[in-house]
Amino acid sequence: MGEDTCLIPKCEGKTPLEQALSSPNFRYYEHMRALLCSYLPEVAIELIDRTFFVADFAHKEQKRASGEPYIIHPIAVATVIAQMHLDVESVQAALLHDVVEDTQITAAMLEQEFGPTVNEIVDGVTKLDKLRFHDYKEAQMENFRKMILAMTKDIRVILIKLADRTHNMRTLGALRPDKRVRIAKETLEVFVPIANRLGISDIRAELEELCMASIYPMRYRVLKAAVTRARNNRKEVVSNILEAIKARLKEANIEAKVSGREKRLYSIYRKMVNKELQFREIMDVYGFRIILKDVDSCYRVLGQMHNLFRPRPNGFKDYIAIPKLNGYQSLHTSLVGPHGVPIEIQIRTEMMDQMAARGVAAHWAYKENGSKSVSTASQKNAQSWIKDLIDLQQSAGSSMEFVEDVKTDLFPDSIFVFTPDGMIYNLPQGATPVDFAYALHSEIGNHCVGARVNHRAFPLSRRLESGQSVEIVTSPVATPNAIWLSTVVTSRARSSIRQYLKGLRSQECQLIGRRLLNNALRIKNIETSLSKETIENILTNFKEQDLNSLYTDIAMGNILTVAVAKFLDPHTHNHLELPVKGTGGMPFTFAQCCMPIPGDDIIAHIAQERGVVIHTKSCKNLRQSELGPGKSLNVTWNYAVTSNMDFKAGLQIDIENRQGIVSEISNAVDIAGSRIESINSDLLDEKTFKINLVVSVHDRDHLSSVIKRIKAVPNVLTIYRRK
Repeated sequence: MGEDTCLIPKCEGKTPLEQALSSPNFRYYEHMRALLCSYLPEVAIELIDRTFFVADFAHKEQKRASGEPYIIHPIAVATVIAQMHLDVESVQAALLHDVVEDTQITAAMLEQEFGPTVNEIVDGVTKLDKLRFHDYKEAQMENFRKMILAMTKDIRVILIKLADRTHNMRTLGALRPDKRVRIAKETLEVFVPIANRLGISDIRAELEELCMASIYPMRYRVLKAAVTRARNNRKEVVSNILEAIKARLKEANIEAKVSGREKRLYSIYRKMVNKELQFREIMDVYGFRIILKDVDSCYRVLGQMHNLFRPRPNGFKDYIAIPKLNGYQSLHTSLVGPHGVPIEIQIRTEMMDQMAARGVAAHWAYKENGSKSVSTASQKNAQSWIKDLIDLQQSAGSSMEFVEDVKTDLFPDSIFVFTPDGMIYNLPQGATPVDFAYALHSEIGNHCVGARVNHRAFPLSRRLESGQSVEIVTSPVATPNAIWLSTVVTSRARSSIRQYLKGLRSQECQLIGRRLLNNALRIKNIETSLSKETIENILTNFKEQDLNSLYTDIAMGNILTVAVAKFLDPHTHNHLELPVKGTGGMPFTFAQCCMPIPGDDIIAHIAQERGVVIHTKSCKNLRQSELGPGKSLNVTWNYAVTSNMDFKAGLQIDIENRQGIVSEISNAVDIAGSRIESINSDLLDEKTFKINLVVSVHDRDHLSSVIKRIKAVPNVLTIYRRK
């Protein structure tokens, strides 16, 4: 690259627009400029014209993998930012986001020309390619850590990074297939959850679909064609339901926008995989959206819809009164439409609809002095999350640890619990009373000794459920327990516990770890005085340098004492043929939540109270924090043994009620060579029942034949395996 490219070009008496017009790449910039003119003042447009000229000059000798001028990429990223209606500094930083990384223009030059704010945003987005790391994974971890920490200073960093990743995903076609898959998996694992956590559903949905097209190209093409055909076949039904809704709203003198809600390809795919549903079963549900001007109208329309169509029991969710963790607000209701057609309706205001699409970026406002004005629910939730990230960073020991904790904090599902005086707290799925205690205040968490849920004593390690009232019992002499690290799910709780444990002197940590291990050994009637050979075996198995590091990791909750005790238990090392290989002969149980059967991908979790428990790898009850060293084992099926065994599998069946249908389902199970272990049913509506069935099977193939037999029974609507 020539020497002149390291200097930012002068104005040379031209206006910013004249400079921009002089660029041969102005045609790529023109469309975005028109978009910016629709919401930004003229003085801001002049600043962006100048920024485009500088970015174009800096990248003038560079080409993308497709052979196109490189400036197309920054313009595309800035266009995504403009579509969110973000401020002038965001657009400038988007145009300049690769300048420092890929050209000889320095951060100091950037700050001098465009000011400190733009430079700081660009720095947050810039990768650390110029630093040396041991391997690609370490580099990615450190890049991610830097990006998240930059986001805590200015959330616009992550918005630009999401826009950057969106355009990169749109243009993956020019890359090698293996590189496409790697980038798509990274996007699905990191950037999609972040977009979801910030409530930016437009970007999240587009990224999901682009990832699917790269990772599963054949499945994507087949599913896309099937969806197109299904939509064409559904037009008349959708039109009739739309007209019925509009007519009812007109009768009630309610002004609203009503539309059919399109199902996303990736969402359809995930439902098919997770719930083991057929494509037809998903597409048979008709979705609609009603947009109104105010909140009062939302509840009025809800009443009108429940009068127009029959509501399903337990089919209503009020996300207006209690928003989702990412700030999403809407009323959701499931109804039975004409001829028994299932209908799902979302009811929300115009502002809620914008927030559902753009999340934290909706109604973005910056005051004239540059300070952030946070007004929307998404923005407030984002700021709260960012505060947690700052606390997490302060306690994390390494980039790897920090990133894994952030990923754990990105779970989309949440629960709502109450304080005794009625305040609502939003927590991730799987949260415990300890998580709740730290959500109240770090001091309450540090001094927590017990909990009462719904006025009854409740174990600190047990998971909370939505709607529970939680009271924390504290003691001034209590301190955090290292065991809590294996049960908590929030970053705030984990960082606070680690911070306390790291504050202990090293010798104290070792002493605590030694006591915990000795107690575990005594429970198993194992001699606490270990031979040199035994110690070496333990250190090798748990990948520790010496006993002190082992004791420290036990005290920190990184290794469970039960895992070490069972490794030393002579009764666990017999040579009996077990149905699962890789447990070291340790006794185990099969998890009742996912009910693994031969053919499933499985993993063994070492639970503090229950010992070794076999789960499916896709089990939703398993958290990332439960799969670290000393907490899990890689196991496989021993098919020579399982061929002569029966296993339990859970099924959920939705049926139209009629005389004798349960008997026919029982006969179908019997014909398939299986038997019913347990059965219970719930009423969904006047005509529809939900049956929860546990059957005995040999393996996945056997289960498939059982499901096929049950599906053949008349009036069986849906059937899927419970996991």
